[in-house]
Amino acid sequence: MIVFDLACESGHRFEGWFGSTGDFEAQRGRGMLECPVCGIQAVSKLLSAPRLNLVSTGMADPGAEAGAKAATVPDETGTRARMVAARTAFYQQLRQMLDRSDDVGERFAEEARRIHYKETPERQIHGVATREETAELIEEGVAVLPLPFTIKRKGELN
Repeated sequence: MIVFDLACESGHRFEGWFGSTGDFEAQRGRGMLECPVCGIQAVSKLLSAPRLNLVSTGMADPGAEAGAKAATVPDETGTRARMVAARTAFYQQLRQMLDRSDDVGERFAEEARRIHYKETPERQIHGVATREETAELIEEGVAVLPLPFTIKRKGELN
């Protein structure tokens, strides 16, 4: 199994697991790969450092005493892989939330208040608010989740 660092043409980074480089190329050629964040199928492989298993070749620590465990280099790729997987899962869940909510655009603060004060039926919404509007909503007890990026159009994160 080979793990490749991938990116879509919008710059979203994620990882993919393949049986071989040929499998990656075949899947990409058939349009089977897509960005988990924005759904774009224009996916490319990023440069990544190879993982060398020196322990199994006997090259790990030539000065190691007999019977001692061979020294190994900390596996930073495991940590990075978990971070990439967590980020990918976050964006997938965020896309699902966006798909299940109404886009109220610039009227977000107004509509959030109307829902909070039961002036309109409760539903999931998303939109745009200034920092000041967001702070006022939070002070009023309106449940909001500010995001550190914008949404260009429904389902497309930036």
